[in-house]
Amino acid sequence: MKQVFKGGRVIDPKNNRDEQADILVENGIISEVSEDIDASDAEIIDVTGKILVPGLIDMHTHLREPGQEAKEDFQSGSMAAAAGGFTTVATMPNTSPVVDNAALIRSLQTRAKEIGLVHIEIIGALTKGQRGEELAELGDMSETGAVAFSDDGHYVRSAKVMLNGMDYLKNFNKIIIDHDEEISLVEEGVMNEGHCSAMLGMKGRPTVAEDIAVARDILLAEYADSPVHVAHMSSARSAELVREGKGRGVKVTAEVTPHHLILTDDCVTPFDSSTKVNPPLRESKDVAAMLEALKDGTIDIIVSDHSPHAEEEKDREYMYAPSGFPGLETTLGLLLTEIYHKGYMGLSELIAKMTCAPAELFHLNAGSLEVGKPADITVIDLEKEWVVDSNQFYTRGTHSPFVGRHLKGKAVMTVVDGRIVMRDGKVVACGEEGTL
Repeated sequence: MKQVFKGGRVIDPKNNRDEQADILVENGIISEVSEDIDASDAEIIDVTGKILVPGLIDMHTHLREPGQEAKEDFQSGSMAAAAGGFTTVATMPNTSPVVDNAALIRSLQTRAKEIGLVHIEIIGALTKGQRGEELAELGDMSETGAVAFSDDGHYVRSAKVMLNGMDYLKNFNKIIIDHDEEISLVEEGVMNEGHCSAMLGMKGRPTVAEDIAVARDILLAEYADSPVHVAHMSSARSAELVREGKGRGVKVTAEVTPHHLILTDDCVTPFDSSTKVNPPLRESKDVAAMLEALKDGTIDIIVSDHSPHAEEEKDREYMYAPSGFPGLETTLGLLLTEIYHKGYMGLSELIAKMTCAPAELFHLNAGSLEVGKPADITVIDLEKEWVVDSNQFYTRGTHSPFVGRHLKGKAVMTVVDGRIVMRDGKVVACGEEGTL
């Protein structure tokens, strides 16, 4: 089977390519990228006026399998990913049961291949049951294909356990993704500690809790000469610590979410739990620091932290509602609107944070439009204006602080291994829209 994606502007940050070009795909593999490819014996896919980039990668999502399918599952989650322009997502292990052994990794890999519209990578738990007391089956899970390890949702309180994990995983070339918040400083906190929390009378989670945890992990990574990745960084001081660590040659990397680049704790009201996230929305100085850290390379990748919850869980008082909201379908639009169109970053630089950078960091066969690579392609309309409407979401989560927001820029086609899985906002599979 041959396809030619014809007439678009190809942006491939890994190979410093930004030019008008066609892409020839044969049997799901990219076989040529050049101007005016002969398409006489191929299906022509007209992408005139659109941007073609490597398939977007999201290394921090919660697809909720196993055991929490009322919130999300691989089917609904992969449909949401396709709708948002993502061709590869990695799912966190804080499920029921926790993904802390090779048997569960294998089971989820099989499930992902059977039901997933996009590539689903599995992140294993660092400790058994994510209790932070004893390392999980890291070797077995590594050999089975776990892409990274994390106790996300839980800070690894024991420095000794964290150090042991770093030492052990060096042998497998795997990264620990740590949720950095010192527990003793954030217990019962529901939002950022500061002026807004004081005015609202709500218990806060201070930035220093994140800073202390990030500092510890950087020191451990330096001592062990092993990598560590800071999950969903949100504090200005944490960004400084990561920047300083990188300057000393420490193998520390970091990620940021769109909401920590865009929203502040001014958005929080006691009657709308959609803004409740962990770590919480911070002050404007922290948002400014995240933008600067993104631009100067301190922050390596952008993730959604897609965290859908069931309607009845999220639709309750702020202090009792769970943290998190769905992000796969809004991430690209938010970044294009608030980061690219406002001139904070160039398009190629921004796309790199969601393609070649995560692919390189986590050793994925993805992230570029090179000949011989799987034909994972995201087609973007930079000028498309749209309004976030949770009624149009494919994810099962509906509570998002971005509902009703006007955005400019959207993925209009998602291609996975040469197969179009989303076109014009509609997930398509087996020739029928919205079905599998």
